[in-house]
Amino acid sequence: MANPTAAMLVIGDEILSGRTRDANMYHLAGRLTDLGIDLKEVRVVSDDAAEIVAAVNGLRGKFDHVFTSGGIGPTHDDITADNVAAAFGIGIDVREDAMDALATNYPDGRASINAARMRMARIPDGARLIDNSISKAPGFSVENVHVMAGVPKIFEAMLDSLLPSLKSGTPVVSETTRVDQPEGAVAGPLGDIAAEFATLSIGSYPFNTPQGFGTNLVVRGADAALVAQAAAKIRQTFGVE
Repeated sequence: MANPTAAMLVIGDEILSGRTRDANMYHLAGRLTDLGIDLKEVRVVSDDAAEIVAAVNGLRGKFDHVFTSGGIGPTHDDITADNVAAAFGIGIDVREDAMDALATNYPDGRASINAARMRMARIPDGARLIDNSISKAPGFSVENVHVMAGVPKIFEAMLDSLLPSLKSGTPVVSETTRVDQPEGAVAGPLGDIAAEFATLSIGSYPFNTPQGFGTNLVVRGADAALVAQAAAKIRQTFGVE
């Protein structure tokens, strides 16, 4: 049976402007690989309502899971929750369980939740909360769309809470062989090996050092024995010990 599939939707003008470097895609990709959930697409959109709605609707029907990051904080430009609700055609309002979770972040409990902080307790109707052990403001899931914070430590904490509830598949394993030849020199024989092991993903990644050009050849697949066999064929072909 094929692995579940996933997409990631990164939301925020700060990513597209270059002011903030996204770290969440890298973290998510690694975690999903370990679980056997295949990340197939990543999109980045601005803080624009129509763009968020279109992206959510475009991805949720195409993949088993959609993970979003960004836009669920307390400020005016945190509009992800509203637009996920709009994408599903459902309402959104402050939820008591979200307020209870958020209140645990403050010594005075609910007394410290002002109008701005209350925005973080606005949850689409029927959504399931995603725990946040860092700042307590929850994320949420609506059907197969999982909405999480953009701050990396909080995103990671929410992911820790969410992933055990998702159906996993067969983890992908990989093996890398370094070949001290430029990519153009290895391309022909590598293509033959890729054709022989057509069920695996075989990629070439060039690098440059003071000693010259080289290429890392990476074999990826769910069948560990077949990955090892392909990697052995690569080492034999290119004379790598």
